[in-house]
Amino acid sequence: MIKKEMIAMLLAGGQGSRLGVLTQKVAKPAVAFGGKYRIIDFPLSNCINSGIDTVGVLTQYQPLRLNTHIGIGIPWDLDRNIGGVTVLPPYERSTSSEWYTGTANAIYQNLDYMETYNPEYVLILSGDHIYKMDYEVMLDFHKENNADITIAAMPVPMEEASRFGIVITDENSKIQEFEEKPEKPRSNLASMGIYIFSWKILKNALLAMSDQPSCDFGKHIIPYCHENGNRLFAYEYNGYWKDVGTLGSYWEANMELIDIIPEFNLYEEFWKIYTKSDVIPPQYVSADARIERSIIGNGADIYGEVINSVISPGVIIGKGSVVRDSIIMKNTRIGENVVIDKAIIAENVEIDHDVQLGIGEDVPNKTEPRIYSFGLVTIGENSYIPSGVKVGKNTAIAGITKPDDYPDGVLESGETLTKAGDM
Repeated sequence: MIKKEMIAMLLAGGQGSRLGVLTQKVAKPAVAFGGKYRIIDFPLSNCINSGIDTVGVLTQYQPLRLNTHIGIGIPWDLDRNIGGVTVLPPYERSTSSEWYTGTANAIYQNLDYMETYNPEYVLILSGDHIYKMDYEVMLDFHKENNADITIAAMPVPMEEASRFGIVITDENSKIQEFEEKPEKPRSNLASMGIYIFSWKILKNALLAMSDQPSCDFGKHIIPYCHENGNRLFAYEYNGYWKDVGTLGSYWEANMELIDIIPEFNLYEEFWKIYTKSDVIPPQYVSADARIERSIIGNGADIYGEVINSVISPGVIIGKGSVVRDSIIMKNTRIGENVVIDKAIIAENVEIDHDVQLGIGEDVPNKTEPRIYSFGLVTIGENSYIPSGVKVGKNTAIAGITKPDDYPDGVLESGETLTKAGDM
């Protein structure tokens, strides 16, 4: 029988609906980040840097790009004969079939996969956070405390604590109470959604709670184990960690990469972030171009101005165009004399000449004010913006748009423009 000390189960099936049009056609973990990477690269790189060579990636929503990106795991040295990376979509059984309905339900449906490796420990990860963590150090903490479950936790501002699972610990980091998104939190130590389970404890809990609808770790498995007297400990993490689940946090995390001394450093030799890289030519910057404090990917052609922005590979920015405080993803083409202020533009978008993005008042979005906010213009992939139009703040555009989609040539602040068939 194959025997692995610890295997990782990486939950990567999320839609990421709070990212709006960015995730209409792609799962959140496959969204581009930092000009070169995809969000899932960070937990995968953490795994191999921590010596974990067996990773099950659980996919569900719009998995094509994620599957293509992961492949057989070569960039992360996870192309192994025994172990390596395995993509685990939901599948049909002889007795019943269902989609993954909760985080724990997804793990439960892959008990056979985990059994194959007969692990001592199972590491549960989310595929949509930006951070660097040595899981081996967390495992040492788990062993030292003879823990059944170790929850990675970090302090958050008290006013944000109600968004998280909150742990209350004693002086030895043993968890006394666990509250999932409490209205009035009694602690600011928040679960990061990263767990190490001793295998037998995890297996027993999943089997016992298998009939629970939408079975979830925070709502069901952790409370069940706590009530049963299992030893739960909090491993406190104080490094950089970002849940890029909103357009604001996603934009902010990208912008932080271009600080003079970035809080999250992509350039460290001892903890590299690996990714699947395309074979493309180097970047080209014309004599008339101006670049200030930006990340520019390979294969980008810059003829205009780029200021405080993250530009992915294959992007073309035309003469006389100015891009400020923006994220432009792969293979997007920006015409001449275009002005872009504080926008997130997805992959394979074409913006014609003389367009202005990010003008006018900061008015709340009319249809999705909680999603399209932060003063951003958000454009979904494969969209087209015709020449000469102006687009306001807190707006979203998806699809091939035409001049007559813009009354008087303007999409006012707070408006959403989605062409039929593109939702």
